Amino acid sequence: MQKITVILCTHNPREEYLRRVLDSLRAQTLPLDQWEFLLIDNGSQSPLSGRFDLSWHPRARHVREDELGLTPARLRGIKESVADLLVFADDDTVLSPDYLTQALSVGAAWPFVGVWGGSSAPEYEKPLPPWVGDHLWRLTVVEVEADIWSNLREGFATVPCGAGLCVRRTVALRFLERCQTNRSSMSLGRKGTGLGAYEDMEIAQCALDLGLGTGKTTRLHLTHLIPASRLTLDYFVRHAEADAASLAVFRATRGLPISPPNPVTLIGSLRWFIHRMIHRVPREEYLIQKAHQRGLQKGWEMAQARQK
Repeated sequence: MQKITVILCTHNPREEYLRRVLDSLRAQTLPLDQWEFLLIDNGSQSPLSGRFDLSWHPRARHVREDELGLTPARLRGIKESVADLLVFADDDTVLSPDYLTQALSVGAAWPFVGVWGGSSAPEYEKPLPPWVGDHLWRLTVVEVEADIWSNLREGFATVPCGAGLCVRRTVALRFLERCQTNRSSMSLGRKGTGLGAYEDMEIAQCALDLGLGTGKTTRLHLTHLIPASRLTLDYFVRHAEADAASLAVFRATRGLPISPPNPVTLIGSLRWFIHRMIHRVPREEYLIQKAHQRGLQKGWEMAQARQK
């Protein structure tokens, strides 16, 4: 009987990264007969089934999902899965050898928690730029220093990141139902080269819908492979805009409070520029903050359009 289904969604993966992820799954201490593995090929230009051999696992298979987007890919994985605990891996997340064993252990110890995760340590392809500062979270770098959980709607501090996310089947089915009845939920998450987000927040909210909590634990560890392309100002600017837009859509979809953003106007931009000069705000921070404001405005407009 499979205790865990590992769902790995990928779109045009970097081959050497995906092979390292597969090697980390092959090295899991949990016996192969206790978990199944689904590699969801999300519309890759070159199909993965002929390039990545999964024969080392007796319960592994390739699944093709042509609707582009992380959320459609995850939903396909949920539909294809059989286990009561689902673990979502990414094509750049190298799981520690005991990840699946610890995921089961945490699930047994926390029957009141519906989704949980752990630490994500970075492995950079090139040195981290010195201007990143407080924006390190945009690279999904997470250090969990103590076990923590909550069942608060606004308790985002206990919501784990999507990489290595552990989800009870009941919560996953609730997420599937939400996406089938609310198309705005389907718009969350990355799609192709887009940097949309907050599908993991939506899954967390589904746990709360069922009276369960969200949590982070010190017992789960993975390594996040971060390519040079994500260590550029362009990436951080694009991420800031897409993330802010997704946040506005997510909050509107969930009926959480959202305030109309200040419109991005010429006068507003001039004020920002003056503020930067007076307070000597670094150029990188200035551009990231401007992108964040653009994203909030875009997300607000998208949310308003969906409500009409």
